[in-house]
Amino acid sequence: MGFCCRWFRKSHPPASGSSGPDGGSSGGPSSASPSTAPQHVKPPAPIGPVLGRPMEDVKSIYNVGKELGRGQFGVTSLCTQKATGQKLACKTISKRKLSTKEDVEDVRREVQIMYHLAGQPGVVELKGAYEDKHAVHLVMELCAGGELFDRIIAKGHYTERAAAALVRTIMGIIHTCHTMGVIHRDLKPENFLLLSKEENAPLKATDFGLSVFFKEGEVFRDIVGSAYYIAPEVLKRNYGPQADIWSVGVMLYILLCGVPPFWAQSEHGIFNSILRGQVDFNNDPWPRISGGAKDLVRKMLTSDPRRRISAHDVLNHPWIKEDGEAPDTLIDNAVLGRLKQFTAMNQFKKAALRVIAGCLSEEEIRGLKEMFKSMDSDNSGTITVDELRKGLAKKGTKLSEAEVQQLMEAAMGGRRRTRTGTA
Repeated sequence: MGFCCRWFRKSHPPASGSSGPDGGSSGGPSSASPSTAPQHVKPPAPIGPVLGRPMEDVKSIYNVGKELGRGQFGVTSLCTQKATGQKLACKTISKRKLSTKEDVEDVRREVQIMYHLAGQPGVVELKGAYEDKHAVHLVMELCAGGELFDRIIAKGHYTERAAAALVRTIMGIIHTCHTMGVIHRDLKPENFLLLSKEENAPLKATDFGLSVFFKEGEVFRDIVGSAYYIAPEVLKRNYGPQADIWSVGVMLYILLCGVPPFWAQSEHGIFNSILRGQVDFNNDPWPRISGGAKDLVRKMLTSDPRRRISAHDVLNHPWIKEDGEAPDTLIDNAVLGRLKQFTAMNQFKKAALRVIAGCLSEEEIRGLKEMFKSMDSDNSGTITVDELRKGLAKKGTKLSEAEVQQLMEAAMGGRRRTRTGTA
């Protein structure tokens, strides 16, 4: 279950020592001395070390309900605004998990960027940011429609034209971010959520935890992102906003053939494949994919970021333009099957990592164990390619051993950060 956010206000969050929510100073009245101040006046709330604003109890404004999901740093819960009854999502980030200065900076910058992008269509909506002694709480719009690829899979079919429309929407969001001086740096299908379960629900970009502000010509050196979607210049520690174009190009490739363009049995192998930059357009289903689609993928997955197509030019490409060249032909069912299993394997892997991190609920752990046991036919404690293939077949998906091997390889690689600063 995902959550989204738009902004509570259009200003940046106040810095330490600036005006509080009521417009007054975050300190007490400057004209009252200790001997003359009324005895019933409470001392000002301490300034939080993360957000740099007075501490506030989020539960005084919202009723926090059932858990929606867990991640490396926090828990997302359903919450209800007491004054209006509006259903929202509250992401609670435990300060105990913020073990480094960089972790604190990431949270602070995430909030700043979300306020900066206030009111932009297609960007998650933040309702408010709060801090107490134990945690930072980001209250966000609830995205009840779930993840983008899950919606595609549930629908059961889609066309090249539909894929073009999706990427057009995504690139419109990214173009807006770049125009406003923000690089997302962790673009992947899981970070695009639908606002509701309605057919034409708006698509929202979420998770700005690795995002940064940038200026024209600024170079970044952090290796950040999720393995499949990382651009080669990020691995070379010399990149800018064009890295986001590469990531969307990978998403488009997956939409058209069901698997990522670069994979291996390890994260290191994935990175080597990305650096080689050899993209397969020969195997199925590529002979049946239109020339316009392949042309755009090639331009988005150009290894040299200086030669890579820009966000503006992607939006004006003949294949992706509204009423453009993208044909209304169905994508092969085999592609949808691969997409379904690629998505399932990623979810399985994320759940396993959360078990290792001790973040999974007891109910989720039971479900994961049952899924594993049902596929581990020889009770060896590991799952072979053949066991995975047979397990998937029992669940209604028949894939060849080669396809299952590809999917197992494609289940490698998660979100990462190697911080070395910027220049």
